[in-house]
Amino acid sequence: MVMEEVFEKLRTLQEVLSEKIRLEQEVADIPKVLVTQEELLSRLKKTFIEKNLEFEKSRTSQGDYKALLDEAESMREKSEKNMDVISTQREYEALDKEIRDAAEKEQQYRKELQREERILAELDVQIKQTTDLIEQQEKELEERRAGIEAEISEKKAQLAKLEEDEKALIPGLDPEILFKFERIIRNKMGRGIVAIKGGVCTGCHMVLPVQFANLVRQGEDIVFCPCCSRILFYEESETGEEEFFDTHDAGSLSDLDDMEDEEYDEDEEEEEKAGIDYEE
Repeated sequence: MVMEEVFEKLRTLQEVLSEKIRLEQEVADIPKVLVTQEELLSRLKKTFIEKNLEFEKSRTSQGDYKALLDEAESMREKSEKNMDVISTQREYEALDKEIRDAAEKEQQYRKELQREERILAELDVQIKQTTDLIEQQEKELEERRAGIEAEISEKKAQLAKLEEDEKALIPGLDPEILFKFERIIRNKMGRGIVAIKGGVCTGCHMVLPVQFANLVRQGEDIVFCPCCSRILFYEESETGEEEFFDTHDAGSLSDLDDMEDEEYDEDEEEEEKAGIDYEE
């Protein structure tokens, strides 16, 4: 199989694999929406239980305050009746104090009772609202489950078709190259094979040495970009190659290391100069 046929197969396979990976991700993500709704429903049910406990506690307090209020009222009324039969100043003062104490307790218990009644009314509204939300979420969740099953089934059918297309394309391709190619597509947002134009990789936009670009241009073997690891194929630049390829300026692959060494030496010289200036 000539390399042009291999590249054409890889470009077609790239489309198949990209779509396959996209669908696999969607199938994996679909249940996450369901999990979110289930968590919301769980929180609503927890809130419902908590509000009901608060309601029962408040209703118990309401009963207690009502009993205390009745007791304070009875005591006050009893003391007021005894006022008619007293005969001494001391008895009058004692009864008067009992009446005042009972009246103060009445007022206090009545306020507490009113407060509990307000709390009960608010909790009752909140419980009804939470109940409505729970019913709504349960209905939506049930509908969503049915929809998800249909959606997953449809996407799995699409995946099965793509896998058939993939099997039809891979004969004649090196298994090791295929393994690397699929991994690159997964890591490089669906692009595993790209053109080199004017000495520039169109995947990562890095300028590559002339020696390397010529190797790709010859098209005798699969070549991977040293920067982004994508498979490269040669494509003529619209503006011509001369402005990009200058054997005197571009150098070879080893020149990449030389450039880094030169930059490093320049940095050291700058640091030394700065040190001298500082000492002076």
